[in-house]
Order: sequence, then structure tokens, then C-alpha cells
Amino acid sequence: MDEILVYRFDAKTGSLTSNNPPFAKVDPGSGPRHLVFSADANFAWVLNEMKSTVTSLIYERKRGVFSPNGTAFSVPQDFSGVTNAAEIAIHPNGRFLYTSNRGHNSIAIFDVDSRTGLIRPGRWVSTRGKTPRNFAIDPSAAFLLAANQDSNSLAIYRIDPKTGGLAPHGEVVDAPVPVSLAFVRAQ
Repeated sequence: MDEILVYRFDAKTGSLTSNNPPFAKVDPGSGPRHLVFSADANFAWVLNEMKSTVTSLIYERKRGVFSPNGTAFSVPQDFSGVTNAAEIAIHPNGRFLYTSNRGHNSIAIFDVDSRTGLIRPGRWVSTRGKTPRNFAIDPSAAFLLAANQDSNSLAIYRIDPKTGGLAPHGEVVDAPVPVSLAFVRAQ
């Protein structure tokens, strides 16, 4: 559909109704997969699986309206292999956005312009495995863990808080078919 569907939620009844307008369009053939918001909810970014792109969106919270304001590739533009974008996350400091790229087997690092919501790509780090379906930033925001589904492994990276860069941390860890990572509070 190449649309981001928008619904209004009624907390009293638990019901959903279509917003007006009911969707935001992205480029044809993009295949929007996941979306994240900035901490202030003024911006959002949607990861487009099929084209391996990220669309920056301005968000009007009161009206529930998204307005696309730019698109960037999540893989190098000269990459010629098959690739599908899989996961997206924003660093808690709001300055960096990350995506995983299956086929290219990388994490893309984007700088975020806090005034416009636009992103600047240009850095990619190998996930040291195949098919990074999911990744997660730990609660301290110091580490990123990548789940490599087809190589049965987890790769850990230290996040540079000033640049958003990722440096391998330790050895790759065996994990059978990892497809989703979540941090839970110890009890």
C-alpha cells in the first residue's frame, strides 16, 4: 500500500477510528515496515523495507498528520546486491538514527537534524553476521546489540555518544535464530 495508516485511539472504549486524513503516502514500492518518533513527537522516521530507505516525516500531533520531508538510503547507493531494511531505532539522545540492512548485513548510522527532522546517512558498520533482522539499544544507551538471524549470532557494539559511531565490543555470541531483542528489568 505504501501508506502509513493513522488511527485515533479512544482510551475510554479502547476503539480505533481512522484519522482524517487516514494515511500518509511514501514513495511507490517502498514498503514501510517500522516507524519511530523523536522524543518530542515533532518528527518520525519510517523504515521502508523494499527500497531500503528511510523517510523523514514532520508530525502534527494534534491532527495526527504526517508530512514527508525527505528520504535517504539505508545502504550505500552503489550497493548492487539484494537488500531489505529490517529495523529502525533512534538513540535516546535524539542525535542518531540507526537501521539494520539484511543482505548488506549492516547497521546504518544517520545524523539527525533536530530542527528539521532530516537525516544524513553515510556510515555503515558490518553486523559481523548474516541477515540482521533486529537490533536494540541497551537501557544505558551505551551499547547496540544486533541479531543476525541467518548466522545464529549476536554482535555487540559500543556506541560513541558524541558521534553515534559503533565499535565492535567483544566477540560475536552464538544465539540460535535470533529475530528479536528486548531488554527487561531484572527483578
